Amino acid sequence: MSPPFLIFIQCFASESLLIVFMMTIISLLLLASLLPHLTFTAHVNVGIVNGKEAKPHSRPYMVSLQINGHHNCCGFLVSDEFVLTAAHCQKKNEIRTAVVGAHDLKNMTEGSVRIRVKSYHQHPYYNRDTNLNDIMLLRLQEKVKLSQNVEPISLMNNKKDIKPGTACSVAGWGKLKFKGSASDRLMEANVEIMKNTQCKNKWKGRKYSISKMMCVFGCGGSCKGDSGGPLICGDTAVGVTSFGDANVCNSPEHPNVYTKISAYLKWIRKIIRIKKNVK
Repeated sequence: MSPPFLIFIQCFASESLLIVFMMTIISLLLLASLLPHLTFTAHVNVGIVNGKEAKPHSRPYMVSLQINGHHNCCGFLVSDEFVLTAAHCQKKNEIRTAVVGAHDLKNMTEGSVRIRVKSYHQHPYYNRDTNLNDIMLLRLQEKVKLSQNVEPISLMNNKKDIKPGTACSVAGWGKLKFKGSASDRLMEANVEIMKNTQCKNKWKGRKYSISKMMCVFGCGGSCKGDSGGPLICGDTAVGVTSFGDANVCNSPEHPNVYTKISAYLKWIRKIIRIKKNVK
């Protein structure tokens, strides 16, 4: 068995839960054998499952992207004016606002601010069918006031792959389980970097790009509503939450995929530089 699968099993402490888990996996495998191919919706938003509540304001870069006051996707501050997120979070003709400095979206404290999005900048070669180049910058209507609760995060600028097994983390306000409800409070989970070739094999049949994508595994992980959030290694954002299995959150057989930030640094810097000179 692969390391992701072994770690996934370790999450189930009791024998009875393990039996139920194994029966579920067997059932899913039998079902999959009857299907012509894996059902997958490229633009499905991917909440944190098997995670824990983050310490309030310990991740001051986190942003809740909302439609009509409801959380839809995550993003993260990369400057006092720009938010990085996933391109598939953009929906046509929808008014979107960004909430910064928040922990509990239902009980926003002093310092939490709701700001309208001024402009959207999807990557020009984003492909909704394959999720290639699933990255987008949002320019806020006004610059945020930086504080202890509101602060941009540094971006990965080394193009070398992160060593497999490196401990990292993900966070978001998404669903706590596939058919469950979303969390009002920011959740987080520890994950580990996967071998890119192993991830490509797991997603056999899809156009997985080793140079532009990366995978993680662990007991916890992303689910619906966490799309656009950061994959953090140390104190640096290395990936943008992109996609996962359309039928189950944090699947050991189809691990969550992240857009590799280092592959897009020139584009990110170019957009920020150009737009800063435009009123």
